[in-house]
Amino acid sequence: MAPNDSYVVILERIVKSYGGGSAGVRALQGISVGFRRRAFTAVMGPSGSGKSTLLHCAAGLDRPTSGSVWLAGRDLAQIPEPELTELRRRQMGFVFQSFNLVESLTALENITLPFRLSGMRPDRAWVREVVARTGLTDRVRHRPAALSGGQQQRVALARALATRPEIIFADEPTGALDLESGRQVLGLLREAVDDYGQSVVMVTHDTGAAAYADQVVFLADGRVVDEIVSPSAEAVARRMLAFGW
Repeated sequence: MAPNDSYVVILERIVKSYGGGSAGVRALQGISVGFRRRAFTAVMGPSGSGKSTLLHCAAGLDRPTSGSVWLAGRDLAQIPEPELTELRRRQMGFVFQSFNLVESLTALENITLPFRLSGMRPDRAWVREVVARTGLTDRVRHRPAALSGGQQQRVALARALATRPEIIFADEPTGALDLESGRQVLGLLREAVDDYGQSVVMVTHDTGAAAYADQVVFLADGRVVDEIVSPSAEAVARRMLAFGW
């Protein structure tokens, strides 16, 4: 799959191995897949299928053993680490199951942390809009310990949105949340695509969460084995049942 404007990230023949010899593990086995611009893609599969490894390689958090990862016409594997770190701060947003907030900072300070790390000035009007859209206006002065799990995840999402990244990577973003908080976070990810024209790639095991996406990519044993466009929770569940997951 050649780099082109229809895709924000393209992975070409990605192999990722850990360890060597008989104890080595090949987590990804030559995967080629593209994530479309202004689209919400869910990645699903059984435990050990390579979902998180795929996400980390796509985001430049982990370098593949072989193959290429293209973002904005550049192969991430060929970019020096300091430059890659800066590219992630400016063009990517991240939301993880564990929230990854700095406990000593307020919600607002966590949201604007990428700007401080990059030496950039935040767009205050945009930050206020993001705070309002994520329902955090009356919580910006609270530290993480004073926030519920759902509120902490919304802070993490606001932080991901604040720099206006091209793409947001989310790894099981609702895994630690109750049903209602999970729905709120998924709705906000959907809005990031529909209202702000961003791209979202989300790893999930939840069929209901996958139904928020435009497309579901299924992995098994480090390979892409199927895809569904315009998924429903029922269609995703049927496909997973057919695979015996």
